[in-house]
Amino acid sequence: MPVTDHLETQKRAYATWAKFYDKIYQRMLSRPQREAVAAACACGPEILEIGVGTGLTLPYFTPESRVVGADLSLDMLKVANRKVASGGLGHVRGLTVMDACRLGFEAERFDAVTAQFVITLVPDPEQALAEMDRVLKPGGEIVISSRLVDDGGALAPFWAAVAPLARAIGWSSDFKVSRLTDWAARTGRYDTVHIGRGYFKVVRLRKRASLPT
Repeated sequence: MPVTDHLETQKRAYATWAKFYDKIYQRMLSRPQREAVAAACACGPEILEIGVGTGLTLPYFTPESRVVGADLSLDMLKVANRKVASGGLGHVRGLTVMDACRLGFEAERFDAVTAQFVITLVPDPEQALAEMDRVLKPGGEIVISSRLVDDGGALAPFWAAVAPLARAIGWSSDFKVSRLTDWAARTGRYDTVHIGRGYFKVVRLRKRASLPT
């Protein structure tokens, strides 16, 4: 499927999901989302959240944070904007429609970049990671939470089999943890500092403050 078609399919899916996303996912995703936000906040105040969606995570950030949220879906962001206004979330400095693979920010702007339940859905995850790397300061972290499959896990064949159905409704079922850790290793600039356990996982990739000479 061409990238443009894939993105348009996602936009249509999330225009529908925006109406009831919170009711389904708020409790289900709270633990990994809170964990990811805490890790991002520990890196510094300047934080980018990719795939901010309806803004489920926005109340979890510290008041000292300066958070920018990006998402492909305008319908989702409209919900997030209402939360920012009604909740007085002054730490949210902006919400913008943006493609994760083409971020419109200058290099090394953010102390942390968090991507929650989105990396498995972008058409080119490695390009999205490269963009996160570009906008992240040395010493910062890429913090990802998502439904990630353990390599060699007993259920891996099952999740691969149901992947087409999952994609049709805007989900992902067969994205492996190694796709993230292998990317980090290939760059020569990142260390994998944490891989969570369970159905939903948090993975933290730390950008080295300096490269060995």
